[in-house]
Amino acid sequence: MACCALQMIGLIFGGVGMVGTLAATAMPQWRVSAHIDSNIVVFETVWEGLWMDCISQMGIRLQCKFYDSILALPPPLEAFRALMCTAVLLSITAFLMAVVGVKNTHWTKEDPQGISIFILAAGVAFLLTGVLVLIPVSWTGGGIIHDFYDPKVPTPLKRELGAALYVGWVSAALLVVAGAMYCSFWCWAGTSPKSRYPSLPHHRLYKPVTAGGPLLSMQAYV
Repeated sequence: MACCALQMIGLIFGGVGMVGTLAATAMPQWRVSAHIDSNIVVFETVWEGLWMDCISQMGIRLQCKFYDSILALPPPLEAFRALMCTAVLLSITAFLMAVVGVKNTHWTKEDPQGISIFILAAGVAFLLTGVLVLIPVSWTGGGIIHDFYDPKVPTPLKRELGAALYVGWVSAALLVVAGAMYCSFWCWAGTSPKSRYPSLPHHRLYKPVTAGGPLLSMQAYV
């Protein structure tokens, strides 16, 4: 019963992490303009994401524009796009495998080793997804912090951490926790007594027939 509860918790964490990965990939708030020092443009906020940049005017009017050319994008941005798209696909696959694993666990409680392949696959996929999300999010965050404290970068070009980065970090943490839970459950299933000592099939027991058994029975009948 406790194992089923842990699997359901892992499934919830993985599902929330999957949704967060989708949201972080689509959100334009990766890099947000910073209003510091002598920057007088305080009525406009610039958002820069993986697919578009937006200008918010006092939170009332929002104008977004997709990037014109893929070839004109910086190489890191193209790599971040590829990583996040891969993470989205992998998170969906991991979630589906986790659903299958939880379903099989419900129907095969007496045979934990029978569902280990689904649990292991979902756990590894969740872990890989968390790493894939963590790389572009942390890389972008590190670049923003480095440029923010770099005196050579002009003040209008300084950026702050956007909401999409925080969503990505939380999603990566949930995916890693879900993957660790499923991998731990698979290890527990592999070391359980039933998996190490599988039950033998029940066979019919036959009594040994002595040499004089049939003869005595025939004599009694006569």
